[in-house]
Amino acid sequence: MTTKEQVLENTVRQCRERDIIIPTYDQMRNPDKIPQGIKDELKNVGLWDLHSRNLFRITWKNEPVKHGGGFGGVNFLEIPSELSGVKARIIILLGKFFPTGSHKVGATFGPLVEKLVRGEFDPTTQKALWPSTGNYCRGGAYNSYLLGCPAIAVLPEGMSRERFEWLEEVGAEIHATPGSESNVKEVYDKTHELKSERPDEIVVLNQFEQMGNPIWHYAVTGPAMEEVFEQERKGQARFSGVFLTQGSAGTLGCTDYLRKQFPQVKVCAGEAQQCPTLLLNGFGAHRIEGIGDKHVPWVHNMKNMDMVASIDDDHCVRLIRLFNEPTGKKYLAKMGVDKTLIDKLDLFGISSVANLLGTIKMAKYYEMNENDMLFTIATDSMELYQSRLKELHDEFGDYSELDAARDFELCLAGQTFDWLLELSYWDRKRMHNLKYFTWIEQQGKTVEELDAQWYDDVYWKVHLTSFKEWDSRIKDFNERTGLLKRYE
Repeated sequence: MTTKEQVLENTVRQCRERDIIIPTYDQMRNPDKIPQGIKDELKNVGLWDLHSRNLFRITWKNEPVKHGGGFGGVNFLEIPSELSGVKARIIILLGKFFPTGSHKVGATFGPLVEKLVRGEFDPTTQKALWPSTGNYCRGGAYNSYLLGCPAIAVLPEGMSRERFEWLEEVGAEIHATPGSESNVKEVYDKTHELKSERPDEIVVLNQFEQMGNPIWHYAVTGPAMEEVFEQERKGQARFSGVFLTQGSAGTLGCTDYLRKQFPQVKVCAGEAQQCPTLLLNGFGAHRIEGIGDKHVPWVHNMKNMDMVASIDDDHCVRLIRLFNEPTGKKYLAKMGVDKTLIDKLDLFGISSVANLLGTIKMAKYYEMNENDMLFTIATDSMELYQSRLKELHDEFGDYSELDAARDFELCLAGQTFDWLLELSYWDRKRMHNLKYFTWIEQQGKTVEELDAQWYDDVYWKVHLTSFKEWDSRIKDFNERTGLLKRYE
């Protein structure tokens, strides 16, 4: 056997011994296609349990319960005008009901599984290194554990305490780098250092360059949004827009799918106003955990963007208090927001609030009305940021009704479309060219591929539709383990 075949045989044997079955993209998009026997087993498994069958819960369609849930429709909330201040309908898909409480388990599925099923990662001798500013390394460590692969997490020391505690629980090797959300380069530097010290042991799975990241969203998230639109559309409803903070740009991969289904859709990439990389080639630091900055990810298809908007991190921080403090909730009820929705606002983490504000900016800029439906994502929930609420209380004291009134008026009702640019061809190309400084000068990519991303009409199509090939490989891999036979 060749080395690759030997590695693949090692992987097959370990998965067989550990009873690991890998789901296909098609099953994550359509859980109805999961064997009934696996669904029955999940009735005894918690949503966050470190159990290999939870690989089949990497979907937007989990029943929203902590233990033993099945599958249903896409988990989402609609934001009424009483809260958003705009006429357009805003739909937010909910990441809370994925294992780990974040949809990043999807973004980390492809990069690791694609290597496992073709013999390019040996779980018996190698470790998966997940460089990240937050949820990506959590999702990576989780999937690594479920797939029997040791994990290394590299993330800034300034990220929330909950992230580090959880990584310790799953046994990941943790390296904290200087800085916080804005310090991506320091994460890269540590990653290079570790890889150079342990070249044969470490396989780097960088979310900013791994095509498996946007592929998952193209195959699963885009269709989930389409499904909700078809389910909730009324009258002359239009699929009008998608707003997503850039982050690793993986989630923005869903918009390549949506552009095919709804050619008129407007797509906006968001970032922090305190570090407006796309908008102003800027620098700085910000507090919107999970969205990164200071570079353009390799996997970001800039040609598919219609606009860029920057979100004030102070607005996001203020709103997590308004949405979660008892006095804030009382004020929202006083302003006519339905109590049922108020009780669910803890489903929005800090970057989720940024996504909400971005959709409001889009709606106001394009003068959207009741027929326009805008989509975004709540990447995670406040479950991962309780320490941030405590820090805000310690710094600013009790949250009063006056604070709530001020934050409601400034951050929601008073949200404007400043710090926003509708993109021309040359705006897009300028932002695309920013990739050169990170990926060609620092990370070893080629100018030829950079140009292909811009000039080759099939580059993105070939990459993003490759999940069909991976489904075939996953099926072959599962066939070799023989574990699916019991469900036939």
